[in-house]
Amino acid sequence: MAERRTGAEAPLPGFGPADEPALPPARRPLAARMRPRALAEVVGHAALLGPDALLPRLLRADTFGSLLFYGPPGCGKTTLAEVIAAETKSEVVRVNAVLSGTAELREVLADARRHPTRKTVLVVDEIHRFNKSQQDLLLPDVEAGVVRLIGCTTHNPGLYVVPALLSRSHLFRLDPLSVDEVADFLGRALTDGERGLGALGIKADADVLRQVAEMAGGDLRRALNCLETLVLSAPVLGSVTPAAVAAFARERRIRYDDGGDDHYDTASAFIKSVRGGDPDAALYWLFVMLEGGEEPRFIARRLVICASEDIGLADSRALGVATAAFQACELVGMPECEYALAHATLFLALSPKSNRTTLAIAAAKDAVRHQPRQEVPLALKDAHNATNKRLGQGGGYRYSHDYPEGISGQDYLARPLSLYHPGDAGAEAAIAERLARWRGLKAALKKREGGP
Repeated sequence: MAERRTGAEAPLPGFGPADEPALPPARRPLAARMRPRALAEVVGHAALLGPDALLPRLLRADTFGSLLFYGPPGCGKTTLAEVIAAETKSEVVRVNAVLSGTAELREVLADARRHPTRKTVLVVDEIHRFNKSQQDLLLPDVEAGVVRLIGCTTHNPGLYVVPALLSRSHLFRLDPLSVDEVADFLGRALTDGERGLGALGIKADADVLRQVAEMAGGDLRRALNCLETLVLSAPVLGSVTPAAVAAFARERRIRYDDGGDDHYDTASAFIKSVRGGDPDAALYWLFVMLEGGEEPRFIARRLVICASEDIGLADSRALGVATAAFQACELVGMPECEYALAHATLFLALSPKSNRTTLAIAAAKDAVRHQPRQEVPLALKDAHNATNKRLGQGGGYRYSHDYPEGISGQDYLARPLSLYHPGDAGAEAAIAERLARWRGLKAALKKREGGP
């Protein structure tokens, strides 16, 4: 359900769904209590929130239209939306796209139209979860200025937000917070006696706070939740120890959205590391995916593709190794198939690289699609039955094995093409030499037999 209030109201809501019951301050999670209430309290994002940056100028002039905030969990998207609504003294209606349906959305928009003098900011969490029809429903009121939309998403808006809505919005990307930024905020939360944990008297060294920050991977909400758990489980007037953080870390799962940007970005980094011949980076990204719960067969499929796309004939063994790794994933499963995946990853990363197969594929497709279709030469046509033989099919075919190195001098295209050009990496250097020699033999035979 939608949550409605004026921007001047305080305190701001927590991180949970908009329809959750209001809790007494003492019972609200630390992440909710410490949520910034003004733009000056927002952590990090200096490039986005600096005095000369676009967003603060839009807010000062109160001229912003619709905004889209895109970034990983816990980087401050919803917080920023709430702060903007508060600082512009707007009535904010918060909707979670996971929980809200079309009927509720229609009612929110209708209510905004009934009060045209009221500034209404519609904050949509997880806007990528709205389908096309729901997003299209927003367009007339967004375009007319009936509501100011602030959409928050962890997924690339270019893939999940309809073009019409995307074109009517300012898009801002929020990066993960740095370890230093998160650790500094944790220190403030630990000592804040009003909104934080200061009243409990629990201590934590700077190194411990940094451990927690590193474990959170740029997710401030996650870091605050971790700190709260550690503090509440610490002895009275005691401290949070490195051992306690280590024990907590063993139970955590790394931040990895196996259906969103993390999936695509990490897979991209993995393959590019293999292509770039960096076995250490390739192994790191491999285990980010595996520890994050990625499907092993997806990784194996990427390796099979890479073996031909990026290595090809420079080392043809790569395709066999990658295919064997895929079979191992099918037969063995996790966790043991990680050995086969690591084996294949290292083999491919350390193999000589060639994209000449990829280039040859592109050249062949271009010839087929954009040049007149070539007929099969009569000498190469099937001649297995009497009718075909009477038609002259197969006549003049030269059996390759009757000639030195299997090179007969025969043309296999009516109009010869040059599609594959071997490089000088790995086995392709020898292939280039062999191909040049064969072409010389073919030319000599043609000349001897009076051919062109």
